[in-house]
Amino acid sequence: MGLRILGAAVDPAADGRLRLVDSPAALCAWIVEKFWSWTDSGGDLHRVITRDELLDNLMLYWLPGTGASSARLYWESLRQVNEWISGPAGAPVTVPTGCSVFPKELQRPSRRWAERRFPNIRYWNEPGKGGPFAAFEQPALFVDEVRSFFRLVR
Repeated sequence: MGLRILGAAVDPAADGRLRLVDSPAALCAWIVEKFWSWTDSGGDLHRVITRDELLDNLMLYWLPGTGASSARLYWESLRQVNEWISGPAGAPVTVPTGCSVFPKELQRPSRRWAERRFPNIRYWNEPGKGGPFAAFEQPALFVDEVRSFFRLVR
């Protein structure tokens, strides 16, 4: 199967709709590949996410039939986010802001860019582990990050 989300991405609406909605094996392969390649696991995915957790996650896409629409969201948004964080900051967002930039994030904005876009950054941290699924792969660390920000703004 091999839908590639980054690089030479395949439009999942064109190629993936049938595979990700009609084949649990294809959906499983697609989701596990994303976790395997994106998670900060040091090459051992099951060190941070168990097989049962992966199966639970898979079922959230399989049962309602949302595999292709989820893939499409990634396909459409990743390119846009890359453009945002590499270009001009745009109109400032002035609400109190907290940023945790995990080391294996797919997009890692610089603090300099973030401060132009979010001039009221109250909390900035770059934890030593975690990736785009930080709440799933490092739940205690993620909770600590959220609490650290909200302690500053309550």
